[in-house]
Amino acid sequence: MTVIKSNDAELEAVLTAAKLMVASARTAPKALGIDKITAAIVTGDDKEKLADRMAETHEALIPKERMEKQVINVRNSDAVVLIGVKIDSDVNEVERILRLVDLGIAIGSAVKTASMLNIDNRVMYTVGKAAQDLKIIEGNVVFGIPISVKGSNIFFDRYDPVKASWQKKLPSR
Repeated sequence: MTVIKSNDAELEAVLTAAKLMVASARTAPKALGIDKITAAIVTGDDKEKLADRMAETHEALIPKERMEKQVINVRNSDAVVLIGVKIDSDVNEVERILRLVDLGIAIGSAVKTASMLNIDNRVMYTVGKAAQDLKIIEGNVVFGIPISVKGSNIFFDRYDPVKASWQKKLPSR
């Protein structure tokens, strides 16, 4: 008889969900039947590098306090799904807009899959920007979706530096 401990099962579930999220993004409807979606899954040390890059570049994107919450969320997540889109420079404005619509539909399909599997998630532009900076994924526009399985939703029960310090103390896997 084999015993699979809860932490191992949960981490395996997160990675399986991440793969299914990528599949959902890939199979989401695309305008004109043209697929320019890119996707990747980031875990471990690369996820930490992603969080480090986010912390370094906050001024240009969002206020520092808000970025700190997002960095903590990425660090506490089990994995990050990246979804982006390549937009050819020679296409007209309508096709560029359609590629962005495709990206939105792909992201929506991915988070729907995570939700159906009871995987907590949150869409973040700042994660995608950091991934672009680190050249983890190709794409003119990229979003990141940190995902997590914990006893409490780390994205809903967001860290508030005034009200709580518990989120900094979450055990790592």
